[in-house]
This record gives sequence, structure tokens and C-alpha cells, in this order.
Amino acid sequence: MQIDLKGRTALVTGSTQGIGAAIAVGLARAGARVGVNGRSRDRVERGVAEFSSRVPGADLVPVAADVTTEEGVEQVAALLPEVDILVNNLGIFGSADPLEISVEEWRRYFDVNVLSAVRLIRRFLPGMTERGWGRVQNIASDSAIVTPAEMIHYGMSKTALLAVSRGFAKQAAGTGVTVNSVIAGPTHTGGVEDFVYELVDKDLPWDQAQRAFMREYRPQSLLQRLIEPEEIANMVVYLSSDQASATTGGAVRVDGGYVDSILP
Repeated sequence: MQIDLKGRTALVTGSTQGIGAAIAVGLARAGARVGVNGRSRDRVERGVAEFSSRVPGADLVPVAADVTTEEGVEQVAALLPEVDILVNNLGIFGSADPLEISVEEWRRYFDVNVLSAVRLIRRFLPGMTERGWGRVQNIASDSAIVTPAEMIHYGMSKTALLAVSRGFAKQAAGTGVTVNSVIAGPTHTGGVEDFVYELVDKDLPWDQAQRAFMREYRPQSLLQRLIEPEEIANMVVYLSSDQASATTGGAVRVDGGYVDSILP
């Protein structure tokens, strides 16, 4: 399958590292102009430099803005007035005692993981529908469906993101714009390495720590390993393409078989 995104402009939020970085690189390789986003100008510029070395000739736009605020969204729009492919990847996660976590922390998770996506969709969806083409993807998590006891606050935010995706897909019905969630399973990123070591013996080498984490905390994974960010990016690039024109309103799984269900 040849995926050609030349002439398309993409925005990937939280794309200086981890899954977001892999998605930005994947879209750039497919020919898209890609907005690389983060709050820190230095980190964004470093990301652009790194991605340019990995994809020579890539058209990358540094977008330093805090998309959890209305002001940040307008800063993004000033740099990228028209976005054809919106990937809401920004998110925070972490474990917490569900009986001890504060209400303020619950609100912070909802604001960052859900409302930041809503703000950007509301800003860019009208332009997509007017042009008759667009792709919106919200990066969700297996925790949206299989809520871990130590991450209820995180799981509920990702469950809400599935509803946001389905609802906006209905809003865009018949316009040529698709809206989907991508359910990412346990993925190997720097942040996840830190999370793993919160839960298993910190003295274990990484390979052993990863296996111990999957065995104890994610035993239902059929891969029995963490997913690599590029594997998530492959699905996002496909859903961003013309070839995925009939896939909308879905919760598409890249979870390594973690969710024990035939349907999403």
C-alpha cells in the first residue's frame, strides 16, 4: 500500500517525544507537512532538528504552544491556519491511590486529556468540512476500556475521549471528514519506563522489568511485550490517508490484543 500525504498539513500535539514523535515522523515520511508541537520552544526545535535528520527534506513546522489553553490553540492556528490531519496525542498519565487522589488532579487529567482535544477539534473541524476532506484522530488507551485500579483518573479521561471521537464523527457525517480514536496498548516510551519502575523492582534491568510488569500488571496482552511507538504511528498514518476514507466513528485498536474483546 502506497500512502501519499503530499499536500496535506498535519498537527500532532505533544509530538516532541514518545508516541507523538513517532507519529510526526511517520506522517512526514508519507509526505505531509507536519506541525511539531510542545510547550517548550527549545524541545520543539530539538524535535524538529531530530526529525529532519531522520526524514531528509521533511516539511516540519515548529509549533511551540500550550494547547491546554484557548490562547495556545489560537497560537497554533496562527502558525497553521489550515490543518487537514489533526492528531490529538497530548496526554498525561500516572498511578495514584483512587481513594487519595485529589479532585483537582481529576480535573487536571480531564482538562489535559479530553478538553485539549475538544478545543482543537472545534477550532479546525469547520475548515476541514468546508474543504470536504479531513482526518481527526484522538490517541486513546486500552485503559479507556480496561480501567486499571491504580489509574482510574486516567482511564476515565480516555473513556471520555472515545465518546468525544464518536460524537464529532457524527457531527462531520457526510462531509468527507473522518474522526476516529486510536486505542494504544502498553507502549514502550521513556515515560512508560518510569511508570514501570514505579511498580516493579527498580534494581531490575529494563528487559526483566518490562517482562515483570507485563506478567504482573498486563497479563492479558497477547503480544506479551510493550508495543513500540512506530507501531502506533503506522496505524495513525493509515487512518490519515485516502485509503482509510470509510473508517470513521471508530475506536481502532493497536493494543497487542490486550483488550479481551472481538469488537473494540
